[in-house]
Amino acid sequence: MWPRKKKEEPVHDEPTREAAVTPADTAATPETQPVPEAVLRENIIAAMRTVFDPEIPVNIYDIGLIYELNIEPTGHVGVKMTLTSPMCPAAETLPPEVESKVAAVHGVTDVTLDLVWEPTWSPAMMSEDAKLLLNIGG
Repeated sequence: MWPRKKKEEPVHDEPTREAAVTPADTAATPETQPVPEAVLRENIIAAMRTVFDPEIPVNIYDIGLIYELNIEPTGHVGVKMTLTSPMCPAAETLPPEVESKVAAVHGVTDVTLDLVWEPTWSPAMMSEDAKLLLNIGG
């Protein structure tokens, strides 16, 4: 038989942790802690403000396309939105983009987006900042 090599013990520069689980191991981390609703709302609105209607150079939140934003304690978000018109060329792309951006916000667990046509959108629904940017009287 060939001579067997003696099995070398591994060298550990750091102490190893075996099976013991401490309370610190189960504590919530920043990634798992619930996000306060006010913070979550601000972050969702910020995400919506990165979505632009291709016909109007202002984000969809400030032009008034978001009618409702409901946030449940579970992190489920309901969005009710409209478009500038039923014939909007972005009708196929804007709702999925909004849903995707909202879903990517930390703390959001699920998104339901309802595209509605009532009430009909009008420029009067724009924020004052959007009206100023577009030089529309309020």
